[in-house]
Amino acid sequence: MSEQTLVRPRRLAPGARVAVVAPSGPVPEERVQAGLDILRGWDLDPVVAPHALDRHGELGYLAGTDADRAADLQAAWCDPSVDAVLCARGGYGAQRMVDLLDWEALRAAGPKVLVGFSDTTVLHQAFATRLGLVTLYGPAAGGADFIKNARAQDHLRATLMAPETVTTIVSGGTVLVPGRARGVTLGGCLALLASDLGTPHALSGAGGGLLMLEDVGEPPYRIDRMLTQLLRVGWLDGVRGIALGSWAECGPYSGVRPVLVDRLGDLGVPVVEEFGFGHCEGALTVPFGVSAELDADAGTLTLEKPALS
Repeated sequence: MSEQTLVRPRRLAPGARVAVVAPSGPVPEERVQAGLDILRGWDLDPVVAPHALDRHGELGYLAGTDADRAADLQAAWCDPSVDAVLCARGGYGAQRMVDLLDWEALRAAGPKVLVGFSDTTVLHQAFATRLGLVTLYGPAAGGADFIKNARAQDHLRATLMAPETVTTIVSGGTVLVPGRARGVTLGGCLALLASDLGTPHALSGAGGGLLMLEDVGEPPYRIDRMLTQLLRVGWLDGVRGIALGSWAECGPYSGVRPVLVDRLGDLGVPVVEEFGFGHCEGALTVPFGVSAELDADAGTLTLEKPALS
């Protein structure tokens, strides 16, 4: 993966307008309002997309219809007054709406900041491959952890508004395979990376990259299956280093860790575990598409440049 074509969007300044959209699952209004209060406390100007609080009548796991969710993201991105688009939550649904987006119109709107995690992995890949943009794998604006955890709030705020202060991400993670490696950050939720294989917007592989990997609600045998799928198709060929985030609701970590060791430990690259991003308390914000150095022994990710310009 090359950083040469990836553009770093501009950082946010006080007064910047940020749009909150729901491209995936539904989110309770009170959580969205709590997230808006936090953003206003940062002197940002948050606006909620028209269908962000919808719920699909027959498919209650979706925040409205595919067309409406796509239209909200499209309109927010193409609105010249909007500086950033924040996803309200993950869940499921981004795969269903991503093919409805007008990529030429999105490209013409120019670079902006995209923030989200979990199901938003689909959009992170698409925005890298179709728009050539650096994106932020960080807390959802209506996420329970974001509205309750100061570390998650502080790290996202610094990344958005003072990115030069967080060029070294200190995880407190522990080494699984020692060493250092340089590459371009990419990744996200394992289930989405596996299910996105072969689609028009997916990255062709992790070669040359530092893979940031996490998931939620997947028992060890499913994690094994998805990692094996990535290995069998060659998607992990040439990966330079791996940082493993949270594995919430995947059973005791004592059952997950042997799978990670078995599937990733023999790749010959540094691997650090429990890096503190994803579905965990106080989740860190990690940029995708920037050159960085991973130090597995120290549990750090050092960016060559700030995530945003």
